[in-house]
Parts: sequence; structure tokens; C-alpha cells
Amino acid sequence: MIKQVRTRLDTLLNTFRLNTLTREVAAAEAALPAADRTAVVFNASTRLGNISLNAAYSLLTVWGLRQSGWRVIHFVCQAGMSRCLLGSSEHDPDQPPPCSICVATSRSIFAGAETAPIIFQRDEGLAAALADLSTAQLAAFSYDDLPLGELVLPSIRWRMRRHHLEDDRATLLLFREFIQSAWQVARDFRALIDKEHPDLVLVFNGQMFPEAVAAHIARKRGIHTITHETGYQPDTVFMTTGDATARKVYLTEEEHTLTPQQNAVLDQYLEERFQGQFSMGGIQFWQDIQELPEEIERKLHEYDQIVPVFTNVIFDTSQAHANHIFEHMFAWLDAVLEIIRAHPETLFVLRAHPDELRPNSRKKSNETVQDWVERVGAQTLPNLVFISPLQYVSSYDLVRRSKFVFAYNSSIALEAALMDKLSVCAGWAWYADYPTVIFPQTQEEYRQQVEELLAAEQVSLPAEFHQMARSLVYYQNFRASIPFGRYIEPHNIRGYVRFRSFDVHQLTREHDLAIQSILTSIQNRHSVVKLPETTNGS
Repeated sequence: MIKQVRTRLDTLLNTFRLNTLTREVAAAEAALPAADRTAVVFNASTRLGNISLNAAYSLLTVWGLRQSGWRVIHFVCQAGMSRCLLGSSEHDPDQPPPCSICVATSRSIFAGAETAPIIFQRDEGLAAALADLSTAQLAAFSYDDLPLGELVLPSIRWRMRRHHLEDDRATLLLFREFIQSAWQVARDFRALIDKEHPDLVLVFNGQMFPEAVAAHIARKRGIHTITHETGYQPDTVFMTTGDATARKVYLTEEEHTLTPQQNAVLDQYLEERFQGQFSMGGIQFWQDIQELPEEIERKLHEYDQIVPVFTNVIFDTSQAHANHIFEHMFAWLDAVLEIIRAHPETLFVLRAHPDELRPNSRKKSNETVQDWVERVGAQTLPNLVFISPLQYVSSYDLVRRSKFVFAYNSSIALEAALMDKLSVCAGWAWYADYPTVIFPQTQEEYRQQVEELLAAEQVSLPAEFHQMARSLVYYQNFRASIPFGRYIEPHNIRGYVRFRSFDVHQLTREHDLAIQSILTSIQNRHSVVKLPETTNGS
């Protein structure tokens, strides 16, 4: 009861502050000359009734743009989708989204701002075309030159919490409704940009289907398009003209080597990181980091060489970028299983990602590594130890004890290079384009590389891998993570935020480093928004 009261008070306080801030932004904008640049902003997949981090980042950026000579049009869902990403349930697909709550929140957030609505109208011709299709056929479905199935696929996997989609009623219903809703977004978005000819389109991550459709259309029209996701530091945002979920930072030659001051900033961060003191997107992944259990310690002493195997969450949006060598992560694990069986002299420690079964969350995976372990009988292998996502043991302890590391596309592979350990990645990751890890280009090359490393007397990390890893981690954390923490604070609901009281005139190029960096990036059409180096990571 007390928690419910606090949550209600937090929400009321946030609404009051939002109303105040939106009025102040509108007044500040009205005092400026007429804008000569137009931006369309769209983030329907970030929130329903409360403000998430990404919803806050989008809104704060918009307030900065509006006070910097930009006309901003919010592309807003007004019951514009029959099923939306956050308002749907894989357990009850017939449940309609909570449109009244979302629309009321939008009315508060966008008060005094210019908006363009998405209003749903079912396309019966499209419905007929979708009616008898399987999930595989839906994934390949195109309509009016739009690859709607491909654009929706990451979202239906995210919603169903699995990579392998079943041809059951819930999956088919939601997949079809997502495609119908994506088509409505496409129609209204095309009409908007045909009318307004915007200079900029800013959308949430570009993988969730409403924003994916908008980004696809905008890019085909040659419109400067920016996607955003939560940054690697608390209360920060990552913005790029590419896919935000790919997280590429595009280092210049000069940025390949850190200065002594940059190295000092990075060392301080890594000291905390390696103790599990970090969060992302407002979520603390390590609830209570622990040392390796005694039974695992005993097992480690029985073998001369140890290779940890780090997995990912199968439905995570990063996986859309990862699957190059293998069709998906479980196909890689099948190949790893063959390697484990062929090398009884080596102990392999399979570490499931801690976010796979996130406690107290709707985001628990319905297709897990533990399911795979049980299905293939991997637990019977004497040279395999499985660590579940609910065992909060230190992955870094495993890396320190390893000969080298197996990873799909987890950031632990990059961090292993910081610890002078070599990783072999089976999935593409944002760091794989730089000399940091071994990233084979075929399955045959992967197996050959792994066999050579297992047979080697000793495995050493090339010096350039360590140096490049440090540069990438520094730039991802301290240059490409744009800070908005001075304007937001935690909400009583986990993962949500509320706005602090502040003067909206702070959100200008002259007074705020985040807004300055974003405006500079837009003006110069940079691939990634980066802070100026004068901040020195602070």
C-alpha cells in the first residue's frame, strides 16, 4: 500500500513538473524568430503511462531543439495501432493496448507542441493478404514496396521473448496486427513528410517496428535520420545516424590512442565495473555479485585449461545485427557443443546472460540457454559447467582464469581484451570492426581458429587489441554517452524517471553540453553524437 501511494505521488509530481516545463518551453520558443528547419520526432515504443529513460531523452532533446531555432513536429500515436509493442501481451494477444492511458500521457507531454497523429484504420486488403500466412511467410512479407515483415520481425521476437517463432495463435495474431499497425504508421508518416519535407527525423532505436518503419522511409527519402538508445553511463543517451542498437562509435585515427588523462578516467571506471558496480537503462544487472561457488572452484582445479562461453539474450534487439556467421545464437551453441565433446581435456564454463531471466520483470526469456542445455543433454558432459542467469557469480573471475574466451556478441569479449584475454566472437558486435577480438567470417574459419587456440601451448592477446579495446570503451562511455542526468531522477517505478525542477533555458547550446553536442552533430552530419574532448570524461 505504501509503495502504491509513493508511486502515485511520483506520477503526480512528474505530471506537475511536466506541465510547468512544457509551458516554459512553449513560451521560450514563442520569443524566437520563425524556425527555418523542421524536425519530426517519433518514439511510440518508449512508454505508455510513465516516462522511461528513452522517452525523457527524446523530450529533453526536443526542448533543446525548439529553443535553438528548430520547428519540431511530434509524430504521435493516437490509438494509431491495433497492437503496439509495450501495450501487447504474448499471454493474452486479444487484449487491446491501453490507448487511453498512453494518449493522456501524450497530451501532457506534448502540450504546447506541434503534433501529427497516427490514427488506425484497418486495411482489409492487407488483412486478406496476411490471413493464411505462417510466421516464416509473415517475416518475408512485403506490401507496397515496404518490407513490413522484415521491419516487424525484431519486434515480434522481442514481444514473444524468443528467436524461433511458433505458428501458434498468439504469435500469428500479434505478428499480423503488428504488420497492420506498421502499415498505418507508414501511411501517416509518408503523408507527414510529403507535406512538411523535414530536415531531420529523430526516432527511438530504429528496431522496434513503429520507429523502424519511420526510419526506413526517411532514409529512403534521403532525410537526415538519427536513432537513439540508452548510453553506457547512467542517465545518458547514445545517438547515431546508423542503428543505435549496433552502437558503432566510428573512431578516427587520432582516437585510436588515449591520452594519460583519458586513461586515468577509464581506469577509475573499470575498477568499479569489474566489481559489478554498474547499471544500464536504469537496471542494475548484478543484484549481489558473488565469488565462484566451491563446486565450480573444485572443477576448475581439475583441468589445465578453462574456456568460458558467454551467451546473449536471444530476443534482444542487438541480435538483429549479430547473426552473420551463424543463423542465430543457438546454432552457434550447437557448434560449441561439438567442440566441447571433442575436447575432454578442456573445461568449458557456459555462462548464461544475467538479463535472460531478469527477476521481477516481464522481460524473462521464453527461449533460454538453460532450455537448450536440457534439450541437448549438455549437463551430462563432464567437461561442461553451466552457470544460470540467476547465479550472480563474477564473469570477470571466469575471464581471469581462462585460456581464452568464447562469446557470441556480448560486451564481455571486449572487456576480456581489457584484461589481456583473447576472445573469439561468433556474432558481430560493435567492437568487431576494430582489432579487439577474433571474428571469423565463416563457420569453417571459426572452427579452425578455435581448434588452433585450444591446441596452442599458450594464448596471448596482441598488444594492439588491448589498446584498441581501451579506446573503444572510453569513447563509448565518455564521449558517445550524452549526459542528461541533471534533468531527471529515478521514479518509484523501476526503470522509469521523473523530471527535476529546472530552468528550461539551461537546455540550450550555451548552457548545456548535451544540447551543444547534439546540435553540432546535426549541423556537421556526424555519424555519432560525441561530447567534445574538453570534458575529459567528466
